[in-house]
Amino acid sequence: MRIVDVNELYSPTGGGVRSYIDRKLAILPELGHEQIVIAPGREDRIEERPGGSKIIFVKAPGLPFDSNYGLFWEAAPVHRLLDELKPDVVENCSPWRSARIVAGWQGPAIKSWFLHNDNKEAYPKRWFARVASEATIERAFGWYDRYMTRMMAPFNTIVTNGPTLTDRLTARGLRIDATMTLGIERQHFSPALRSPALRAAMLAQCGLPEDAHLLIGVGRHHPEKQWPMVIDAVRRAGTRLPVGLVLLGLGPDTRTLERHIADSPHVRLFQPVYDRVQLASLMASADAFIHGCTSETFGMVASEALASGLPLIVPDKGGAAAVAKPAYAETYRGGNAYECAAAIVRLLLRDRPLVRRAALVASETVLSDRDHAAALVAHYQAMIDARAADPGAVAGRRSA
Repeated sequence: MRIVDVNELYSPTGGGVRSYIDRKLAILPELGHEQIVIAPGREDRIEERPGGSKIIFVKAPGLPFDSNYGLFWEAAPVHRLLDELKPDVVENCSPWRSARIVAGWQGPAIKSWFLHNDNKEAYPKRWFARVASEATIERAFGWYDRYMTRMMAPFNTIVTNGPTLTDRLTARGLRIDATMTLGIERQHFSPALRSPALRAAMLAQCGLPEDAHLLIGVGRHHPEKQWPMVIDAVRRAGTRLPVGLVLLGLGPDTRTLERHIADSPHVRLFQPVYDRVQLASLMASADAFIHGCTSETFGMVASEALASGLPLIVPDKGGAAAVAKPAYAETYRGGNAYECAAAIVRLLLRDRPLVRRAALVASETVLSDRDHAAALVAHYQAMIDARAADPGAVAGRRSA
């Protein structure tokens, strides 16, 4: 099977979508399939990957508010590539230009919309949370759901990355055909990578001794991640317990965060770590994982932390919350630094060996990315087979 992903959310310096696509590019050839990504870039170029996978960058303008990402403009270059590649399945994940471009292509492939994010949760609900209720915001932005319904209509299948997103979207009346829960690189993340020496080194970077507590956070420096709130919570918790925080990431808010931690001797920002083995070692060597984002639809980094044997401190909604269980996690009301600080203290005051044993047991339950890829291909193959048996069986729908 040849799958071509017209992916407006892919960037070499991106976050979760980049990690997901990079793994998919590696896994699908091993499963006997071909994966090609068409992504916006600063220039036209092709990046070859092992096994025949590749990324074809099409020159496109960058986003004015985040230069890491681009936006397709002209449909013709993408349509020409699709005509040449003759995919069995063409995927889209963005509600913007790429959705129109894929929908407008006249080729015979199965058209799949793979949903990674929830823009209503990520933007208006975050922007207006202090002045309006969730229900009010949902009603005010109902136009976006109507827009999504129209955009989804030509696609043969609408797929989400997990039950959190499926539940959110179906509650708004949107069509979802399949839930394909993501997995992580289980072969990299393991509690066995824990290093007391690395832990001590990170605590020293935070100006703390080895008997202090070490939290780790991983993610882009973007407003939706709510890192300033997490930093404030760690400061407050630090008045009760000696606790350091290491944040791995980069993004449009990096300078803002640097200023925010100027008076925080126990908080340190580090560049993103793209080497998975190194990242896994850093995670396994912390005492707990902390997260602030409520809009994520799948808790990938929280799952990686759990697979590393870390207890979790996460918001009470979003993808990370779906990973958290009381035996090894504390949750707090999203966006509230006071409640986040209380959750930090609660977790760190619990019996440390007991909560860590619970996390170690739970680490064995995290799904692998290979399992996810195999399930997704099986879904596409079923659609291809159904079309062969009845050409009208998987036609795009024109109503919600």
